[in-house]
Amino acid sequence: MAGSDPLVARPGLAIVIMGVSGCGKSTVAALLAGALGCSFIEADDYHSQANKAKMSNGIPLSDADRVPWLESLRDAIGDRLDRGEDVAVSCSALQLKYREILRAADRSYNPGDYVTCRVKFVCLRASAEVITERMQRRSDEGKHFMPASLLQSQLDLLQINDAEGITEVDATVRPDDIVRDTIAQFREKLASTVPPCF
Repeated sequence: MAGSDPLVARPGLAIVIMGVSGCGKSTVAALLAGALGCSFIEADDYHSQANKAKMSNGIPLSDADRVPWLESLRDAIGDRLDRGEDVAVSCSALQLKYREILRAADRSYNPGDYVTCRVKFVCLRASAEVITERMQRRSDEGKHFMPASLLQSQLDLLQINDAEGITEVDATVRPDDIVRDTIAQFREKLASTVPPCF
């Protein structure tokens, strides 16, 4: 039967763990990459120094700041997909227009065709109180440039269209459990061979 040959490699899949700062994106995406044996892309690494300086000073980014950042991230994801590799990505991706830039990493993506796109999103959600506490702790430890004062601006921006089919997950669940459920959800689309324990 056509398309059922198990020896035919599947194209790569990008799984973007998204949400506001402090929701646990980086932790989950890094664990996911480890479980899949694939690349991990941390979107914060693609921010310009100017973007990081603005956020450190409590100034929200504008679209003019975000677009070049998202385009460089899109290109990095596209490089992995073009090689037939899976990739786990940590990125806020708060609005549809930002996610559309990332979806374009799949060179065959037709805008609005979310089902066949090789860039998938999982959104981590938690209460503002939980996120604020996490951000404050991170800031106090000098582990991140994003101050808790910018959380509300991110919550205001977060927008998910039901048609996108984005999975929303409770960010207070153990990260290992989120990874297990994410792998189960996308197992048939992954290029990676995932051990049955996941």
